[in-house]
Amino acid sequence: MDTVNKLINIFRKFPTVGSRTAGRFAYYLMKLPKEKTDELINAILELKNKIKLCEFCFNPYEPFDSAQGKIDDGICFICRNPARNKNLLCIIEKETDLISIENTKKFNGLYFILGGTVATMRKEDTGHLRVEELKKRILQNNFSEIIVALNPTPEGRTTSVLIEQVIKEISSAQGGPASGWKITHLARGIPVGGELEYADDETLKSALEGRK
Repeated sequence: MDTVNKLINIFRKFPTVGSRTAGRFAYYLMKLPKEKTDELINAILELKNKIKLCEFCFNPYEPFDSAQGKIDDGICFICRNPARNKNLLCIIEKETDLISIENTKKFNGLYFILGGTVATMRKEDTGHLRVEELKKRILQNNFSEIIVALNPTPEGRTTSVLIEQVIKEISSAQGGPASGWKITHLARGIPVGGELEYADDETLKSALEGRK
């Protein structure tokens, strides 16, 4: 059954999905009524056609309607919110980390989604990270504190070192410590090798409050 195997192979490429789970997904779809599969197909098409990436933080967002019509200035609802503290920047690995931190209601600054981590410091291994975009955000904004909130995994720690080096290089080029950028990290509490996405709210709250 080439058609089924093709779908299974597609599902296997999803994060944390193995062969057995991919097979369950495929056979589950086979049993669904056509209107339900059409609903799924339409939802996926809407996702691809309507969702955009914020030009500042790279958070996915959907342009919203107002009395004046559709608004799309390229900025997500978090970055657009005037109540957010524009002097705080939290650097994270991926979109789900942003959701986890937002759920704690303990951070009111801005975010920057790096787009991944690296296992080494070699330049060829860091090309997929948004390092150049991060440099621009730091240079163009008056941040008083930059929180490096990457996962406490070996890759996360290596990437944190890279990001700190980038920030220090920018600071040095701008005149050193006078630039005023304070670099902090989440406090211990999230287990080594764990991920922000799976941490409970109380653990994340403590990590944010105790950052240093």
